[in-house]
Amino acid sequence: MKSTVDTPDSQPQLINVPPVVATFDLRKVYRSGFWLNQKVVSLRGCSLTVYQGETFGLLGPNGAGKTTLLKLLLGIILPTAGRGLLLNKPLGDRLVKQSIGYLPENPYLYDYLTGWEFLELAAGLFQIPRSIQRQRIPQLLELVGLPLADARKKQMRRYSKGMLQRVGMAQALINDPELIFLDEPMSGLDPLGRYQMREIILGLKAAGKTIFFNSHILSEVEQICDRIAILSKGELICAGSLNELLGTNNAYHIKGKGGNREILHKWMPNLVFSHDGYWQGTLQEDYYDFLDSLRLMAGQIISLDLERHSLEDFFIQKIQQQNTSVH
Repeated sequence: MKSTVDTPDSQPQLINVPPVVATFDLRKVYRSGFWLNQKVVSLRGCSLTVYQGETFGLLGPNGAGKTTLLKLLLGIILPTAGRGLLLNKPLGDRLVKQSIGYLPENPYLYDYLTGWEFLELAAGLFQIPRSIQRQRIPQLLELVGLPLADARKKQMRRYSKGMLQRVGMAQALINDPELIFLDEPMSGLDPLGRYQMREIILGLKAAGKTIFFNSHILSEVEQICDRIAILSKGELICAGSLNELLGTNNAYHIKGKGGNREILHKWMPNLVFSHDGYWQGTLQEDYYDFLDSLRLMAGQIISLDLERHSLEDFFIQKIQQQNTSVH
């Protein structure tokens, strides 16, 4: 069995396995003003790691620096200080880009091309042979849920926002990348579209792809991601697995009625009874054993819910804490 070590972000990782994404004190400062004499710090000393096969979610409010970090990783802009690695190569390495897929938040696509023609253009940039294109493009269109007739006959200036997002996702996968960057992939999609996008991401994850994405839809992140990081005002304020940050799934808040008070107190020391015979408390044990015990006591369960905090509650709490500390 491979041994593990604790990294600075408290995530156990395999020894001697190089990260797919790594940043070391990455910093980006923009200059503004007429004389360019004003400094705007967009990213402050960001250090994080993402490993092979992980789905990593980067969260933060608007203006937190998420897109800046993504552009630095992709080599679209250069860092002011610090360094980073993609697939064990320095940021900006051209050969690495052959193994990367990228969906921008607001992809600009060619209005007068059809979706099919645009994917042919993208495939040509990667020098993918025509014989492979003829197989891969229909497969990708089916994967993202874009009808073949629309892709072949309709110019993209007539596409809805959701259809453009689907074409953008298809082009991000055209080169069968090892590492996929998605900037707000759920943007502009209706509930069905978000469900389909989530299934696509889960399918990529099952295929062993590494996925790094930003999103404001925290419920989707909670269902998809292995680990997350939160950026606020350019600063990385926490990173780790969902269990590390939100707590494990083995605590339950239970409401019920009846049973033996003394035995119930042994199961739940914080048990509270109401005047009408109902009770509620937190169970830290295996609830199957508790249910068997309750059945023997002729008790009844009214509700049973996980005690674990939601990602939305945790996110808001962290952002508020940082805002308070700044002021």
